[in-house]
Amino acid sequence: MQTTKLYYEDAFMRAFDAKVLSCEPLKKGFAVVLDQTAFYPEGGGQPCDFGTLNDARVRDVQEKDGVIVHTCDKALTVGETVHGEIEWVRRFDHMQQHSGEHIVSGMLCATYHCDNTGFHMGSDSVIIDYNAEIPWEGVLEIEARANRYIWENHPFEVLWPNAEELKALPYRSKKELTGAVRITTFPGADMCACCGTHVSLSGQVGLVKFIGWQKFRDGVRLELLCGERAVKYLAANWEQNRAIGQALSVKPEKTFAAVERLQNELLTVKAKADKLEEDAFAQIAASYKDAGDVLLVREEMSSDAVRRLCDAVSAQCGGRCAVFAGEDGGYKYAIIHPGQDIRQLVKDMNAALNGRGGGRDGFAQGSVAATAAEIHAFFHC
Repeated sequence: MQTTKLYYEDAFMRAFDAKVLSCEPLKKGFAVVLDQTAFYPEGGGQPCDFGTLNDARVRDVQEKDGVIVHTCDKALTVGETVHGEIEWVRRFDHMQQHSGEHIVSGMLCATYHCDNTGFHMGSDSVIIDYNAEIPWEGVLEIEARANRYIWENHPFEVLWPNAEELKALPYRSKKELTGAVRITTFPGADMCACCGTHVSLSGQVGLVKFIGWQKFRDGVRLELLCGERAVKYLAANWEQNRAIGQALSVKPEKTFAAVERLQNELLTVKAKADKLEEDAFAQIAASYKDAGDVLLVREEMSSDAVRRLCDAVSAQCGGRCAVFAGEDGGYKYAIIHPGQDIRQLVKDMNAALNGRGGGRDGFAQGSVAATAAEIHAFFHC
């Protein structure tokens, strides 16, 4: 017994009627088998369809040995005819993603003589792995070619070749295939063995946009958006860029130059602030010359500033210097005592003040969850 796959007869079929062949209880739900179905089962990197059979929700669809099992939240009567409806927005999104991936993968593999070694269609984006070092500039060139191909509105074709015909076809596959093989084709872009659902014309993909590139194993991993996902992504990015331009009083196409200018101004201001901070630390340190052990509890500073102040005072005081910066409940600290072993002190302090951190060679750095009074009390004792 095998299930008739209506989604291969018409990928745009949204509703159908079918006979219930079996309904078995599961831990959560019921496993329903029909004589025919338009629900696509999870496979080939593509998620399954959702929808309804009568008033039962279809939450998962899997295929085993040609039989398609629908996991439903309600039982259905064996022998009855049920009406199925596909969650179309989800299905069409998957068709756009899968078709767009075919087009770009066909072009990338042909251009860089590589294989598509991984494919995953997530809820946010499509992840594709290739076993070649494809540069980002090359990816963008393929993106431009793929979009031109999409807008030319080429037809999608499906072949079920016999064994001899299959041998003669230049289709993409990582391994030799036998039995009934479904060959999907976007003429001039890709020919691939594939079990997924696709659009009928390339124009229905709408748009492809690569949004991620990273080295992966012996090649690269790319992140892709197609169709409505790509449109929403670009619209959100344009709106974000428009808001940035408005905040910086520049046109959207000028935001990067404006940000670069602000970064340079910030670096200049930071350098001046660092110099002023160093001068202030030097003055503070001078006031503790030969003072012996010193404890300073100050307002919020960065961890690096806490360390530098502690280092400056330690060089002058001739004893141990401990600097805490923050507010009651949370302080960063640095402790320096040149040439001394302060590990036990730091261990006791962390235990008493709910702290974490440590160090070696007379230096320790970390944080405590305590009040200024508790810090003073610990070091006084």
